[in-house]
Amino acid sequence: MFADSYVIKKIIEALLISVAVSYVTAPLSIRIAHRLGVIDSPKDARRVHKKPIPRFGGMAIFLGSMAALLIPAGMNEKIKIAIMGGILMYGLGVADDIMDIKPVTKFVGQLFIASVMYSAGIRITFISNYFGAKVTDANANVILGAGVAYIITVLWIVGITNAVNLMDGLDGLAAGSVAIMALALAYIAYIHGHKLGSMPVCIALVAVAGGCLGFLPYNFSPAKTFMGDGGSLYLGYMIAVLSVISPLKRATVIGALVPMLTLAVPILDTGLAMLRRTLRHESIMKADKGHLHHHLMAAGFGQRRSVLIMYGIVGIMGVVAVLISRELYKDAFFLFMIALLYLGIIIVPKQPNKNLRKIIMQDANDIEKENFIEYLNYERERRRKLRMESEGNEEPDSVTTIITKEEAEELAALKGTDGKE
Repeated sequence: MFADSYVIKKIIEALLISVAVSYVTAPLSIRIAHRLGVIDSPKDARRVHKKPIPRFGGMAIFLGSMAALLIPAGMNEKIKIAIMGGILMYGLGVADDIMDIKPVTKFVGQLFIASVMYSAGIRITFISNYFGAKVTDANANVILGAGVAYIITVLWIVGITNAVNLMDGLDGLAAGSVAIMALALAYIAYIHGHKLGSMPVCIALVAVAGGCLGFLPYNFSPAKTFMGDGGSLYLGYMIAVLSVISPLKRATVIGALVPMLTLAVPILDTGLAMLRRTLRHESIMKADKGHLHHHLMAAGFGQRRSVLIMYGIVGIMGVVAVLISRELYKDAFFLFMIALLYLGIIIVPKQPNKNLRKIIMQDANDIEKENFIEYLNYERERRRKLRMESEGNEEPDSVTTIITKEEAEELAALKGTDGKE
């Protein structure tokens, strides 16, 4: 009982400190951004903001979470190693924010940091025994060789880091989503803490979530500041590393999937982005408008509602991970199917004649064009009916010619068009 109250006290301390420090330092990060010229201007169609916004807010998240990690104590050696890696990853992101380094250089830096973490002992060394492999430990987990463990660990850290970075496309999306994911993982670490020794991981995840929550009032639409690569790379790295440190990989068949389920939305979004760019014969590092949040924006939900919808899906997946960790598989499956349904609604287009390849390759521009054509057809039909009524004619059986894609593009290119026939 004493142990529980002590841990809860430390969790509350970490949350309050991280929220307070992040909230207080966010205005300071805005001033520093203006002084350094770290401003995100709407220079291309991919950006949804209409005016220049400071993008140095990651400093507030970094300082808030670090303060919470250092002050409440309770850290083990691996948490300290993770903090050192977090400092390196934040520094890499800041360098990109200030100097706009090449994507390849940034990727190499991420590989280096992930490799350093592996050499320092933060590793994925086993997975659950899915297929009855013979090389297992006492808990029936498959032991990975050094080479395989290195590749999986580095891919996990770099992959999740970039997945969170790709989520940072709408006001408040990355910060709020990471807070939800971190709190879900923290709760899992808490409920299994005494048995698996994961209480330090729980406190660390709460610190990361608190840094995001303190920053969110300045980042939610309309945003006063962006977190920049310094914030997004740091958050992605911390989520990835802390999920590796936490001894949540249990001997059950799907226990190793708990972190993956929690992070399912950014993982899916990143996977679809890589596949989409590959099918287009483009670089997988090329930015586009095909992410899940871009689809929601193109459907007309606006920034706030799109972000809230994404929060809901991320939250459902977090609950699925919690249920899986408690071996409540039937309940988890029901919620998982609901999450898949909503993801399908976002991804699947309104036009039923599209094949799978076209669905994967489509982006927000394609959706906006389809919606524009649909609007023009609706407007043409509405005005035709009004004209028929004003002339006293009966409604004809035949339907007027539907506007073509080429006609819509021509109309869209004309400035000042009012949709008249």
